[in-house]
Amino acid sequence: MGRGLDLKTDVAVLTATLVDVPSVSREEKPLADLIEQALQGHPHLTVDRDGDAVVARTNLGRAERVVLAGHIDTVPIADNVPSRLEGDVLWGCGTSDMKAGVAVQLKLASALEAPNRDLTFVFYDAEEIAAEFNGLKRLVEHHPDWLAGDFAVLMEPTGGRVDGGCQGTLRVRVETTGRRAHSARSWLGENAIHKAAPILARLAAYEPRRVEIDGLTYPEGLNAVMIEGGHAGNVIPDTCAVTVNYRFSPDQSEAEALERVRGVFDGFDVVLTDSAPGALPGLSHPAAAAFVAAIGTAPAAKEAWTDVARFSALGIPAVNYGPGDPTLAHTREEHVEVGAIREAERKLTAWLTS
Repeated sequence: MGRGLDLKTDVAVLTATLVDVPSVSREEKPLADLIEQALQGHPHLTVDRDGDAVVARTNLGRAERVVLAGHIDTVPIADNVPSRLEGDVLWGCGTSDMKAGVAVQLKLASALEAPNRDLTFVFYDAEEIAAEFNGLKRLVEHHPDWLAGDFAVLMEPTGGRVDGGCQGTLRVRVETTGRRAHSARSWLGENAIHKAAPILARLAAYEPRRVEIDGLTYPEGLNAVMIEGGHAGNVIPDTCAVTVNYRFSPDQSEAEALERVRGVFDGFDVVLTDSAPGALPGLSHPAAAAFVAAIGTAPAAKEAWTDVARFSALGIPAVNYGPGDPTLAHTREEHVEVGAIREAERKLTAWLTS
């Protein structure tokens, strides 16, 4: 798209322009190029790039620095590009998740030459695929100084409310072993699948915690998400594994969460396969309190894992906030209300200029 991005246009029009530049994960370069070029024309911003992640910062010597971050990639297109506008609704891949939020970031970066806080705008790649490719993860590893700040807002779609922090998540395989035999002579074997019955019983009996932090309630969940076992229709299985996902409150570290899971399955072999920390909401921080007040809606706990955890790991309190309905993310029917995009721009502008 040779004409570039017009950052002075209406934020909904800018959202449509972003949607019309395909940026499926690992194919973000054209959009990253446009974002970098558009931001470089602003003398109040310092612009840096790592791969297909672009970071723009003000350096005004303010007492606080706020980071606003958003990913520029989308899931594969489902016959929903180019965008289309029907009344007050903009349809298309990435409209909700999360090019509307990115458009708001770009508008703020362009327009706020003298904000009340120093600002860092992070536009990063590969959020929608495996964590090893995540552009924010890469920035944390390569350029943590670019991400320094006192408070961060991840502009994932939240329906216009503030979602504080995020849950942690881990997965384990709870394994059983037996003895293989012909099913016609089952008494000669030990059925590993049968031995998994107590695992499922413990899961069914488990009462998940509900943890309150900063006035937000984080409901936990411990669930079987996969079960593997068996070799053939006439063989007594000698191995079985139940994959269990624990969504845990951010009051626990990953190590503490794993110990809790091991306690539930005491007596079984428990193998950790994947883990990511949660993030505390940090709503007691003055910048966070001012942000919640500016948005004007009651905050809620984020009932999922998001990249706010990466900011939390850097010691930066972070929340999720953005236009768009998160339940529409990744759907063929993905869309966003134009009014919601403009409202997000208006509220963030007020917060950063009042």
